[in-house]
Amino acid sequence: MPVLSRADTSTLGRWWWTVDRWTLVAIATLIGFGYVMMLAASPAVAERIGQSRSLFILKQVGFLAIAGAITIGVSLLSPRGIRRLAMAGCAIALVLTAATLVAGVEIKGARRWIALPGLSLQPSEFLKPCFAVVSAWLIAEGRRSHRFHGMAIAIGIFLLVALLLKSQPDIGMLAVITAVFFTQLFVGGLNLALVVLALGGSAGAGAGAYVLFPHVRSRVERFLDHAAGDSYQVTRALEAFGNGGLLGRGPGEGHVKDVLPDAHADFVVAVAGEEFGMIVCLLLLGVFGFIVLRGLLRLLAESDPFVVLAASGLVASFGLQAFVNMASTLHLIPTKGMTLPFISYGGSSVMAVALGMGMLLALTRRRHHGDVP
Repeated sequence: MPVLSRADTSTLGRWWWTVDRWTLVAIATLIGFGYVMMLAASPAVAERIGQSRSLFILKQVGFLAIAGAITIGVSLLSPRGIRRLAMAGCAIALVLTAATLVAGVEIKGARRWIALPGLSLQPSEFLKPCFAVVSAWLIAEGRRSHRFHGMAIAIGIFLLVALLLKSQPDIGMLAVITAVFFTQLFVGGLNLALVVLALGGSAGAGAGAYVLFPHVRSRVERFLDHAAGDSYQVTRALEAFGNGGLLGRGPGEGHVKDVLPDAHADFVVAVAGEEFGMIVCLLLLGVFGFIVLRGLLRLLAESDPFVVLAASGLVASFGLQAFVNMASTLHLIPTKGMTLPFISYGGSSVMAVALGMGMLLALTRRRHHGDVP
Protein backbone atom coordinates (compact mmCIF):
# COMPACT_ATOMS: atom_id res chain seq x y z
CA MET A 1 0.00 0.00 0.00
CA PRO A 2 1.53 3.34 -1.04
CA VAL A 3 0.25 5.10 2.06
CA LEU A 4 2.14 2.67 4.34
CA SER A 5 5.45 3.07 2.52
CA ARG A 6 8.11 5.14 4.29
CA ALA A 7 8.99 6.60 0.90
CA ASP A 8 5.48 8.02 0.54
CA THR A 9 5.74 11.82 0.87
CA SER A 10 2.02 12.50 0.52
CA THR A 11 0.11 14.12 3.38
CA LEU A 12 -1.37 10.79 4.46
CA GLY A 13 1.95 9.02 4.10
CA ARG A 14 3.79 11.54 6.26
CA TRP A 15 0.92 11.46 8.77
CA TRP A 16 0.96 7.66 9.10
CA TRP A 17 4.69 7.50 9.88
CA THR A 18 4.72 10.46 12.29
CA VAL A 19 1.46 10.08 14.25
CA ASP A 20 1.36 8.12 17.52
CA ARG A 21 -0.34 4.98 16.23
CA TRP A 22 -0.64 3.43 19.71
CA THR A 23 -2.74 6.36 20.92
CA LEU A 24 -4.73 6.17 17.70
CA VAL A 25 -5.50 2.50 18.39
CA ALA A 26 -6.52 3.33 21.97
CA ILE A 27 -8.91 6.03 20.75
CA ALA A 28 -10.38 3.63 18.18
CA THR A 29 -10.87 1.11 21.00
CA LEU A 30 -12.86 3.65 23.02
CA ILE A 31 -14.99 4.55 20.00
CA GLY A 32 -15.67 0.86 19.36
CA PHE A 33 -16.65 0.31 22.99
CA GLY A 34 -18.87 3.37 22.71
CA TYR A 35 -20.83 1.61 19.97
CA VAL A 36 -21.18 -1.47 22.17
CA MET A 37 -22.42 0.52 25.15
CA MET A 38 -25.01 2.35 23.09
CA LEU A 39 -26.35 -1.02 21.94
CA ALA A 40 -26.43 -2.17 25.56
CA ALA A 41 -27.75 0.88 27.41
CA SER A 42 -29.79 3.14 25.14
CA PRO A 43 -32.75 0.99 23.91
CA ALA A 44 -34.22 0.67 27.41
CA VAL A 45 -33.84 4.42 28.03
CA ALA A 46 -35.48 5.30 24.69
CA GLU A 47 -38.37 2.91 25.37
CA ARG A 48 -38.91 4.38 28.82
CA ILE A 49 -39.37 7.90 27.40
CA GLY A 50 -41.67 6.65 24.62
CA GLN A 51 -39.21 6.81 21.72
CA SER A 52 -38.02 4.25 19.19
CA ARG A 53 -35.54 1.78 20.70
CA SER A 54 -33.06 2.63 17.95
CA LEU A 55 -33.26 6.42 18.45
CA PHE A 56 -30.11 6.91 20.54
CA ILE A 57 -28.22 4.15 18.73
CA LEU A 58 -28.65 5.68 15.28
CA LYS A 59 -27.80 9.18 16.51
CA GLN A 60 -24.73 8.06 18.43
CA VAL A 61 -23.49 5.95 15.50
CA GLY A 62 -23.52 9.16 13.49
CA PHE A 63 -21.85 11.15 16.26
CA LEU A 64 -19.09 8.56 16.71
CA ALA A 65 -18.48 8.36 12.95
CA ILE A 66 -18.11 12.15 12.84
CA ALA A 67 -15.86 11.97 15.90
CA GLY A 68 -13.55 9.51 14.17
CA ALA A 69 -13.36 11.76 11.12
CA ILE A 70 -12.65 14.82 13.31
CA THR A 71 -9.86 12.99 15.15
CA ILE A 72 -8.14 11.93 11.92
CA GLY A 73 -8.74 15.23 10.11
CA VAL A 74 -7.45 17.44 12.93
CA SER A 75 -4.43 15.18 13.54
CA LEU A 76 -3.27 15.94 9.99
CA LEU A 77 -2.70 19.61 10.88
CA SER A 78 0.61 21.22 11.78
CA PRO A 79 1.07 22.94 15.18
CA ARG A 80 0.47 26.25 13.41
CA GLY A 81 -2.78 24.89 12.00
CA ILE A 82 -3.79 23.69 15.46
CA ARG A 83 -3.18 27.18 16.88
CA ARG A 84 -5.35 28.77 14.21
CA LEU A 85 -8.11 26.20 14.61
CA ALA A 86 -8.09 26.62 18.40
CA MET A 87 -8.26 30.42 18.19
CA ALA A 88 -11.20 30.31 15.81
CA GLY A 89 -12.90 27.58 17.84
CA CYS A 90 -12.38 29.40 21.14
CA ALA A 91 -13.83 32.63 19.76
CA ILE A 92 -16.89 30.85 18.32
CA ALA A 93 -17.40 28.78 21.48
CA LEU A 94 -17.22 31.91 23.65
CA VAL A 95 -19.84 33.68 21.54
CA LEU A 96 -22.16 30.64 21.52
CA THR A 97 -21.68 30.06 25.26
CA ALA A 98 -22.68 33.67 25.88
CA ALA A 99 -25.67 33.15 23.55
CA THR A 100 -26.94 30.29 25.73
CA LEU A 101 -27.63 32.83 28.47
CA VAL A 102 -30.07 34.61 26.16
CA ALA A 103 -31.41 32.01 23.73
CA GLY A 104 -30.34 28.76 25.36
CA VAL A 105 -32.55 25.81 26.22
CA GLU A 106 -33.11 25.53 29.97
CA ILE A 107 -32.75 22.00 31.35
CA LYS A 108 -32.83 21.30 35.10
CA GLY A 109 -32.40 24.98 35.89
CA ALA A 110 -29.31 25.52 33.70
CA ARG A 111 -28.91 27.19 30.31
CA ARG A 112 -26.06 25.31 28.63
CA TRP A 113 -27.51 24.18 25.31
CA ILE A 114 -28.54 25.70 21.98
CA ALA A 115 -31.26 23.79 20.14
CA LEU A 116 -30.27 22.72 16.61
CA PRO A 117 -32.04 20.29 14.25
CA GLY A 118 -31.26 16.80 15.58
CA LEU A 119 -28.82 18.06 18.20
CA SER A 120 -28.70 20.10 21.39
CA LEU A 121 -25.32 21.83 21.12
CA GLN A 122 -23.37 22.54 24.32
CA PRO A 123 -20.78 25.14 23.22
CA SER A 124 -18.86 25.01 26.51
CA GLU A 125 -17.72 21.46 25.65
CA PHE A 126 -15.65 22.93 22.82
CA LEU A 127 -14.15 25.54 25.12
CA LYS A 128 -12.19 22.82 26.94
CA PRO A 129 -9.82 21.80 24.10
CA CYS A 130 -9.77 25.17 22.34
CA PHE A 131 -9.03 27.22 25.45
CA ALA A 132 -6.31 24.76 26.49
CA VAL A 133 -4.48 25.35 23.19
CA VAL A 134 -5.08 29.12 23.14
CA SER A 135 -3.88 29.58 26.72
CA ALA A 136 -0.80 27.44 25.95
CA TRP A 137 0.09 29.67 23.01
CA LEU A 138 -0.42 32.85 25.02
CA ILE A 139 1.71 31.60 27.93
CA ALA A 140 4.45 30.35 25.59
CA GLU A 141 4.51 33.59 23.59
CA GLY A 142 4.61 35.63 26.80
CA ARG A 143 7.70 33.69 27.88
CA ARG A 144 9.29 34.12 24.46
CA SER A 145 8.75 37.90 24.29
CA HIS A 146 8.50 40.07 27.39
CA ARG A 147 6.74 42.75 25.34
CA PHE A 148 3.82 40.42 24.75
CA HIS A 149 1.67 40.11 27.87
CA GLY A 150 0.47 36.62 27.06
CA MET A 151 -0.04 35.53 30.65
CA ALA A 152 -2.28 38.52 31.39
CA ILE A 153 -4.34 37.88 28.25
CA ALA A 154 -4.69 34.18 29.12
CA ILE A 155 -5.89 35.04 32.63
CA GLY A 156 -8.34 37.57 31.17
CA ILE A 157 -9.84 34.98 28.81
CA PHE A 158 -10.01 32.47 31.67
CA LEU A 159 -11.92 34.96 33.83
CA LEU A 160 -14.36 35.55 30.94
CA VAL A 161 -14.87 31.80 30.57
CA ALA A 162 -15.38 31.49 34.33
CA LEU A 163 -17.98 34.27 34.30
CA LEU A 164 -19.94 32.64 31.46
CA LEU A 165 -19.88 29.17 33.02
CA LYS A 166 -20.85 30.51 36.44
CA SER A 167 -23.79 32.33 34.85
CA GLN A 168 -25.20 29.22 33.13
CA PRO A 169 -24.43 27.74 35.79
CA ASP A 170 -22.02 24.87 35.04
CA ILE A 171 -19.74 24.60 38.06
CA GLY A 172 -18.42 21.15 37.07
CA MET A 173 -17.23 22.38 33.67
CA LEU A 174 -15.71 25.45 35.34
CA ALA A 175 -13.85 23.22 37.80
CA VAL A 176 -12.37 21.12 34.97
CA ILE A 177 -11.26 24.14 32.91
CA THR A 178 -9.79 25.74 36.04
CA ALA A 179 -7.84 22.58 36.87
CA VAL A 180 -6.53 22.37 33.30
CA PHE A 181 -5.48 26.04 33.31
CA PHE A 182 -3.67 25.68 36.64
CA THR A 183 -1.95 22.56 35.29
CA GLN A 184 -0.65 24.58 32.37
CA LEU A 185 0.51 27.39 34.65
CA PHE A 186 2.40 24.86 36.79
CA VAL A 187 3.99 23.16 33.76
CA GLY A 188 4.84 26.62 32.42
CA GLY A 189 6.99 27.33 35.47
CA LEU A 190 4.62 29.14 37.84
CA ASN A 191 6.25 29.74 41.20
CA LEU A 192 5.34 27.02 43.71
CA ALA A 193 4.11 29.60 46.23
CA LEU A 194 1.72 30.96 43.61
CA VAL A 195 0.56 27.40 42.85
CA VAL A 196 -0.27 26.91 46.54
CA LEU A 197 -2.03 30.28 46.56
CA ALA A 198 -4.02 29.27 43.47
CA LEU A 199 -5.02 25.98 45.10
CA GLY A 200 -6.17 27.90 48.16
CA GLY A 201 -8.18 30.19 45.94
CA SER A 202 -9.76 27.17 44.27
CA ALA A 203 -10.74 25.75 47.65
CA GLY A 204 -12.28 29.10 48.52
CA ALA A 205 -14.16 29.15 45.22
CA GLY A 206 -15.46 25.65 45.95
CA ALA A 207 -16.70 26.77 49.34
CA GLY A 208 -18.34 29.76 47.70
CA ALA A 209 -20.08 27.54 45.15
CA TYR A 210 -21.37 25.39 48.02
CA VAL A 211 -22.89 28.47 49.67
CA LEU A 212 -24.19 30.24 46.55
CA PHE A 213 -25.53 27.40 44.39
CA PRO A 214 -28.25 25.17 45.87
CA HIS A 215 -27.61 22.31 43.39
CA VAL A 216 -23.93 22.21 44.37
CA ARG A 217 -24.83 22.17 48.06
CA SER A 218 -27.38 19.42 47.46
CA ARG A 219 -24.87 17.20 45.65
CA VAL A 220 -22.22 17.63 48.32
CA GLU A 221 -24.69 16.89 51.12
CA ARG A 222 -26.01 13.81 49.32
CA PHE A 223 -22.45 12.62 48.84
CA LEU A 224 -21.73 12.97 52.56
CA ASP A 225 -25.08 11.64 53.74
CA HIS A 226 -27.48 9.52 51.64
CA ALA A 227 -30.35 10.60 53.88
CA ALA A 228 -29.80 14.25 52.95
CA GLY A 229 -31.61 13.83 49.63
CA ASP A 230 -32.26 11.69 46.58
CA SER A 231 -29.28 9.41 45.88
CA TYR A 232 -31.25 6.95 43.76
CA GLN A 233 -28.95 6.88 40.72
CA VAL A 234 -25.73 6.41 42.69
CA THR A 235 -27.30 3.68 44.84
CA ARG A 236 -28.54 1.76 41.78
CA ALA A 237 -25.15 2.19 40.09
CA LEU A 238 -23.29 0.73 43.07
CA GLU A 239 -25.74 -2.19 43.15
CA ALA A 240 -25.07 -2.77 39.44
CA PHE A 241 -21.32 -3.08 40.05
CA GLY A 242 -22.01 -5.57 42.83
CA ASN A 243 -24.35 -7.60 40.64
CA GLY A 244 -21.83 -7.69 37.79
CA GLY A 245 -18.98 -9.08 39.83
CA LEU A 246 -15.77 -9.98 38.01
CA LEU A 247 -17.15 -11.21 34.70
CA GLY A 248 -20.58 -9.57 34.50
CA ARG A 249 -24.02 -10.96 33.83
CA GLY A 250 -23.46 -10.97 30.08
CA PRO A 251 -24.36 -8.62 27.21
CA GLY A 252 -28.01 -7.56 27.42
CA GLU A 253 -28.56 -9.29 30.78
CA GLY A 254 -28.21 -6.22 33.01
CA HIS A 255 -31.14 -4.56 34.76
CA VAL A 256 -29.74 -1.19 35.83
CA LYS A 257 -30.35 0.31 32.37
CA ASP A 258 -34.08 -0.31 32.91
CA VAL A 259 -34.22 1.89 36.01
CA LEU A 260 -31.52 4.56 35.61
CA PRO A 261 -32.64 7.70 33.70
CA ASP A 262 -29.04 8.47 32.65
CA ALA A 263 -27.92 4.88 31.98
CA HIS A 264 -26.80 5.81 28.44
CA ALA A 265 -25.02 9.00 29.47
CA ASP A 266 -23.57 9.93 32.86
CA PHE A 267 -23.95 6.42 34.36
CA VAL A 268 -23.01 4.31 31.34
CA VAL A 269 -20.07 2.76 33.20
CA ALA A 270 -22.57 1.24 35.66
CA VAL A 271 -24.16 -0.62 32.76
CA ALA A 272 -20.70 -1.78 31.66
CA GLY A 273 -19.95 -2.97 35.19
CA GLU A 274 -23.15 -5.01 35.46
CA GLU A 275 -23.06 -6.60 32.01
CA PHE A 276 -19.32 -6.99 31.41
CA GLY A 277 -17.90 -7.10 34.93
CA MET A 278 -15.05 -5.53 36.84
CA ILE A 279 -12.34 -6.96 34.58
CA VAL A 280 -13.68 -5.16 31.49
CA CYS A 281 -14.12 -1.96 33.52
CA LEU A 282 -10.48 -2.18 34.65
CA LEU A 283 -9.38 -2.72 31.04
CA LEU A 284 -11.42 0.35 30.06
CA LEU A 285 -9.78 2.32 32.84
CA GLY A 286 -6.42 1.08 31.55
CA VAL A 287 -7.15 2.45 28.07
CA PHE A 288 -7.90 5.90 29.50
CA GLY A 289 -4.76 5.75 31.62
CA PHE A 290 -2.70 4.62 28.63
CA ILE A 291 -3.80 7.62 26.54
CA VAL A 292 -2.92 10.04 29.35
CA LEU A 293 0.49 8.49 30.10
CA ARG A 294 1.34 8.01 26.43
CA GLY A 295 0.56 11.66 25.73
CA LEU A 296 2.81 12.80 28.59
CA LEU A 297 5.64 10.47 27.58
CA ARG A 298 5.60 11.85 24.04
CA LEU A 299 6.41 15.28 25.53
CA LEU A 300 9.62 14.22 27.27
CA ALA A 301 11.73 14.94 24.20
CA GLU A 302 9.71 17.99 23.12
CA SER A 303 11.47 21.37 23.11
CA ASP A 304 8.65 23.64 21.91
CA PRO A 305 7.00 25.25 25.01
CA PHE A 306 3.72 25.72 23.14
CA VAL A 307 3.47 22.02 22.28
CA VAL A 308 4.32 20.98 25.84
CA LEU A 309 1.76 23.32 27.42
CA ALA A 310 -0.99 22.60 24.89
CA ALA A 311 -0.59 18.83 24.99
CA SER A 312 -0.40 18.88 28.81
CA GLY A 313 -3.68 20.78 28.94
CA LEU A 314 -5.40 18.46 26.47
CA VAL A 315 -4.22 15.34 28.32
CA ALA A 316 -5.28 16.79 31.68
CA SER A 317 -8.72 17.68 30.33
CA PHE A 318 -9.27 14.22 28.86
CA GLY A 319 -8.05 12.36 31.93
CA LEU A 320 -9.94 14.58 34.39
CA GLN A 321 -13.20 14.19 32.47
CA ALA A 322 -12.89 10.40 32.55
CA PHE A 323 -11.97 10.45 36.23
CA VAL A 324 -14.91 12.67 37.22
CA ASN A 325 -17.41 10.47 35.38
CA MET A 326 -16.17 7.17 36.79
CA ALA A 327 -15.47 8.48 40.30
CA SER A 328 -18.93 10.04 40.65
CA THR A 329 -20.56 6.80 39.45
CA LEU A 330 -18.60 4.90 42.11
CA HIS A 331 -19.56 7.48 44.76
CA LEU A 332 -15.95 8.55 45.28
CA ILE A 333 -16.82 12.21 44.65
CA PRO A 334 -20.12 14.15 44.53
CA THR A 335 -22.14 13.44 41.38
CA LYS A 336 -21.46 15.62 38.36
CA GLY A 337 -23.21 15.40 35.01
CA MET A 338 -20.08 14.79 32.96
CA THR A 339 -19.84 12.26 30.15
CA LEU A 340 -17.32 9.45 29.80
CA PRO A 341 -15.20 10.32 26.72
CA PHE A 342 -16.32 8.44 23.57
CA ILE A 343 -18.49 6.08 25.66
CA SER A 344 -21.42 8.14 26.94
CA TYR A 345 -24.21 9.35 24.69
CA GLY A 346 -23.95 12.97 23.57
CA GLY A 347 -23.08 14.67 20.30
CA SER A 348 -21.41 17.81 21.68
CA SER A 349 -19.29 15.85 24.14
CA VAL A 350 -18.05 13.17 21.75
CA MET A 351 -17.18 15.68 19.01
CA ALA A 352 -15.43 18.03 21.47
CA VAL A 353 -13.39 15.12 22.88
CA ALA A 354 -12.52 14.05 19.32
CA LEU A 355 -11.37 17.61 18.58
CA GLY A 356 -9.11 17.53 21.64
CA MET A 357 -7.68 14.11 20.79
CA GLY A 358 -7.07 15.17 17.20
CA MET A 359 -5.17 18.20 18.49
CA LEU A 360 -3.15 15.99 20.84
CA LEU A 361 -2.23 13.60 18.01
CA ALA A 362 -1.23 16.52 15.78
CA LEU A 363 0.93 18.17 18.44
CA THR A 364 2.70 14.93 19.43
CA ARG A 365 3.53 13.83 15.90
CA ARG A 366 7.24 13.35 15.23
CA ARG A 367 8.54 16.44 13.49
CA HIS A 368 11.78 16.79 11.58
CA HIS A 369 13.86 19.78 10.59
CA GLY A 370 12.04 21.78 7.94
CA ASP A 371 8.55 20.71 8.99
CA VAL A 372 5.92 23.43 9.42
CA PRO A 373 6.05 24.58 13.08
